[in-house]
Amino acid sequence: MKSRFARTGTALIGALAGTLLAAGAASAQPAYPSVTQARLDNAAASKGWLMFNRSYAGDDYAPFAQINTKNVASLKPAWSSAKIDIPNGFEGTPIVNGDYMFATTPLDHLIAFNAKTGQKLWEYDYDLPKTALKTVCCDVNNRGVAVYGNEVFMGTLDNHVLALDATTGKVLWNVALEKPGIGYSISEAPMIVDGKVIIGSGGGEYGARGFIVGLDAQTGKLLWKTYTIPSPSEPGGKTWPAGAYKHGGGSPWMTGTYDPKTKQLFWGVGNPGPWLASMRPGNNLYSDSVIAIDPNTGAIKWHYQYTRNDTWDYDGVNTAQLADITYKGKPYHALVEANRNGYFYAINRETGKLIYAVPFVHDTSIIGIKDGQAVNNMKLRPALDKQIFTCPSFLGGKNWWPGAVDPATNMAYVPTLHACMTMKGVPVSYAAGLPYLGETFEMKPDPASPHHMGSIQAIDLSTGKQVWQHRTKEPWDGGAMATSGGLVFSGTADGHLYAFDAKTGKILWKSPYLGSGIIANPMSYEIDGKQYVAVWSGWGGVWPLWSGKLGASLAKAPRGGQLHVFALNG
Repeated sequence: MKSRFARTGTALIGALAGTLLAAGAASAQPAYPSVTQARLDNAAASKGWLMFNRSYAGDDYAPFAQINTKNVASLKPAWSSAKIDIPNGFEGTPIVNGDYMFATTPLDHLIAFNAKTGQKLWEYDYDLPKTALKTVCCDVNNRGVAVYGNEVFMGTLDNHVLALDATTGKVLWNVALEKPGIGYSISEAPMIVDGKVIIGSGGGEYGARGFIVGLDAQTGKLLWKTYTIPSPSEPGGKTWPAGAYKHGGGSPWMTGTYDPKTKQLFWGVGNPGPWLASMRPGNNLYSDSVIAIDPNTGAIKWHYQYTRNDTWDYDGVNTAQLADITYKGKPYHALVEANRNGYFYAINRETGKLIYAVPFVHDTSIIGIKDGQAVNNMKLRPALDKQIFTCPSFLGGKNWWPGAVDPATNMAYVPTLHACMTMKGVPVSYAAGLPYLGETFEMKPDPASPHHMGSIQAIDLSTGKQVWQHRTKEPWDGGAMATSGGLVFSGTADGHLYAFDAKTGKILWKSPYLGSGIIANPMSYEIDGKQYVAVWSGWGGVWPLWSGKLGASLAKAPRGGQLHVFALNG
């Protein structure tokens, strides 16, 4: 088990050299439009792409129709970055503000491009200590940055948060949130709300007690820190055995969403530690939950727990997207999420109460919903003397990669995994910096989908039921983006970016081979009246690390990343 984690520390670590590489004279650079809170509040209507999931709603929906169902077949390459020889997964979403594009790579590199021409404006390589890579669970990812004022903000694998000048890459402040090598890491893109940098920790597989912080964007000063696993004196603390909260996991390791009207953050929380649930009886709040947080204080306002006393690693970190829906004739301000446990959820974002939950993959771990909560299949829970077979696998019906929500079609578009697993309990004790699982596992084919491990599917938000599905032999590990041109874009393990008809699922365009598989999220922006679509290629991430024999067909897939940008006239 230890060797699986160690494999995430690859070559090139020693090549990192916290240096700033200028490309082109500053006078040749485009003007930089300052990012105000008003612009962030209205990011959904921006010509750029101002945050990880485009807007606070997290819906990955671009209101651009220049590229549409009638002409997408004419989409051509506009520009590409040089290939980057890092053999890890490229999971970042580029951020575009004006003519500036900011893109991160594995191992905490940050590159600024001219979004129109592809010219490299500057590059910053974070000086990452080798110690940090001892406790990185699932590849050495950096998923992106946040922008505010004239600064760019980035988290790092050794638990730092940095502010850099957007036009030069000069570091303005650098704050450490935790020591490296003891279990914590940061791989998510930050979010900015009212002058605060909001970011969460990773490390649940090492028993690191999860937390979310709010930092002053001007200085990096810590304003608040909220632990996602409560102590005995805090609400929810009695859902853990005595002392277990100290190593309870619950990492909030993916960027959340925010409702500016109600001033509430919505952040997903990961799996409890250890994985073996018999070691921690109780509901184990706030693991496998979405929590509503006051961005000014960090106070938890409400929670909804997807999987109680989880023993299958069904994290709750998938993005809870804001959507206004109508269910059984009644309107709701909702959060919608395709959860790792195999159910598609709609939750009232004002109260935290369940609206509906419907399975979207073959699911044996959860046998239904009762009194607003998932019901665990108690017969399919591993123990020290018991091996089980269940579906979905610990990678979930959907993993972290973002889905998209289209208000015009009233559908969610969900990248989906069809895989199952065996699990068996093994003895484990906590030690800082070592995996804290208590289970062995092996991924297996899904008997309900033996010839297709992946798909992208459309789900009707009014019912939670599938409208269409496109299946693939290999896993579907890339995110999805919808546009007002009636399209859904998503990339695949075989190295192609696809455009689907959002209403029917018909393939309308397929990119040339992009050199490596895609596990990142596509994004789109407009400059000077021209629409672009961009995505990173660069195979890696959780599938090659954890899929075992099930992933044999992709074991020798090409590695290395490259940023690809497309437009109608090339």
